[in-house]
Amino acid sequence: MVGMPYRKLLVAGLAAVILGTAAVASTSWWAAAPVAPVVSAPAVAPPPPVAAPPPEHRVEAVALKRGDTLVRALARKGVEKRVGQRIADALVESGADLRRMNPRHGLAITWNLAGEPLEIAYTPSPWLGYAVIATGNDWEVRRAETRPDVRVEAIAGEATRSLFQAIDDAGESPQLVVEMAEIFSSDFDFTADTRSGDRFRLLVEKRYAEDEFVDYGRLLVAQYLTATRVLTGVGFEQADRWRYYDPDGRSLKKSFLKSPLEFTRITSGFTYARPHPILGGTRPHLAIDYAAPVGTPVRAVADGVVTRAGWAGGNGISVILRHRSGYETMYNHLSKLAAGMRRGGRVAQRQVIGYVGSTGLSTGPHLDYRVSKHGRFVNPLHEKFLPGEPIPAADRAAFLAHARDLVRRLETQAAF
Repeated sequence: MVGMPYRKLLVAGLAAVILGTAAVASTSWWAAAPVAPVVSAPAVAPPPPVAAPPPEHRVEAVALKRGDTLVRALARKGVEKRVGQRIADALVESGADLRRMNPRHGLAITWNLAGEPLEIAYTPSPWLGYAVIATGNDWEVRRAETRPDVRVEAIAGEATRSLFQAIDDAGESPQLVVEMAEIFSSDFDFTADTRSGDRFRLLVEKRYAEDEFVDYGRLLVAQYLTATRVLTGVGFEQADRWRYYDPDGRSLKKSFLKSPLEFTRITSGFTYARPHPILGGTRPHLAIDYAAPVGTPVRAVADGVVTRAGWAGGNGISVILRHRSGYETMYNHLSKLAAGMRRGGRVAQRQVIGYVGSTGLSTGPHLDYRVSKHGRFVNPLHEKFLPGEPIPAADRAAFLAHARDLVRRLETQAAF
């Protein structure tokens, strides 16, 4: 590298050469002006380029892989495992949860000129970051937290081809469709009853880091409008739990879900006279058939006890659950059972009990779903199941005012 004194001497020398040449040329011109030939200054080589000083350190991003550990990720970039383990220990002692690392998290290493790690930056979320700084033979952790900028925004759409397409057309995530379907899952079967022209509108919290959208917060209020019904769900917090009610304070969580699948389509309804596709003839079909791809999760529609789980002849792999008030539900033609499904086990509402298949007497992948009450099959789509607990009397006045304000705000910001 060219030092500063050398560069000054070089520049001075070049200046002297140029000025000296000019002086000689000037003297020759005055001495013999009429006949003096043109004298060109000799070419001077340009000074060699001066390299910029190298940076004192460099920063290198680390791409995390699914299932990565911090030590493994750092080792891929050359950090010794013992050093990586000390960094991980320091982070854990400062409250970092390194068991849930995933590719969305940020990780970067700052190196010095000797190729030693000076600092590790770990950002598990836009709201939380850690800097692990080398201090002699130890590591110091600095934690930085910021509060998200929460904005309440209205979202509306109309189902033409599908609800997922409608929410995508609104520039939002399918996650909101799933959440809305869960809110009304005891009152409305989105797999069977959704029609083109149905409309929805939502008031939802959206969380931003500065002006960049990061994720959704709570869904505050939702409305779903069909040709004959208006469903309204209002969120309300009680004892640190967020629950949904209709505007009069009745719980939207009932003892039974309307459907054991989240989104699919009905291929055969409840009837006492259906041509059987395999055995021939006309037979009762005391079930609802839901077409769905193999492997689609099947949910328990209510809390219950497993009375059968396994092969059941023409029903293929089957699960039967016993519920309160004399109800039983049956889930047939499964591809496999969920882990832990065995006779006598307890299940919770929405728990996955198996996966759609085509076992037994089946012409294709679907779920055969049946409900019986006191030993007699009933139509699941028409049955009136027990409601959940309403708003307690002590909270009723506060809830009614809260619901009225939210619904009015939704109707104002997302008018149909």
